[in-house]
Amino acid sequence: MEALPKKKVAVKINGVEQTREVEPRLLLVDFLRDVAGLTGTHVGCDTSICGACTVILNGTAVKSCTVLTVQADGADLLTIEGLAQGEKLHPLQEAFWECHGLQCGFCTPGMILSAYQLLKRNPQPTEAEIRHALDGNLCRCTGYEHIVDAVQMAAKRMKRKANGKKKRRQAMGGRRRQEAGLEGGRL
Repeated sequence: MEALPKKKVAVKINGVEQTREVEPRLLLVDFLRDVAGLTGTHVGCDTSICGACTVILNGTAVKSCTVLTVQADGADLLTIEGLAQGEKLHPLQEAFWECHGLQCGFCTPGMILSAYQLLKRNPQPTEAEIRHALDGNLCRCTGYEHIVDAVQMAAKRMKRKANGKKKRRQAMGGRRRQEAGLEGGRL
């Protein structure tokens, strides 16, 4: 088979700009693993059934085995490697660890990124909403109970963290108003 002419693709992966020349038929999952060296995105079924290859593409969870790399040109991608902040795990990653939401770990990156999208869209999902959001991801080990528990735990922690930030902002706003002489009826 004759090689196709390569196309230039620029993507931002986990906040880092990358420009590469790729064959037009290269799947995004293969680009991430073989070209970018990010092997947390797994190749499971090659038919979009299992969800092990799930990544966040411009804010939406997609199965990267169904996307050509050239289709992602100009996109912002988030993989499991980009979810943690340095050594600090994301609350979803911590919850999966603490709730035993993983066993062999093969499905875990896709599960976490699907749950990440859910919690971005719906910070307090019901159990049914969590199960629905994860229904495109297959796990052969856990039976899903611990995975659902992990998403619920992460949602609670993320809510507490957001509430703490809100309270700090409100306190800072009050101090600024007071310093500006706007508190206590003074102008």
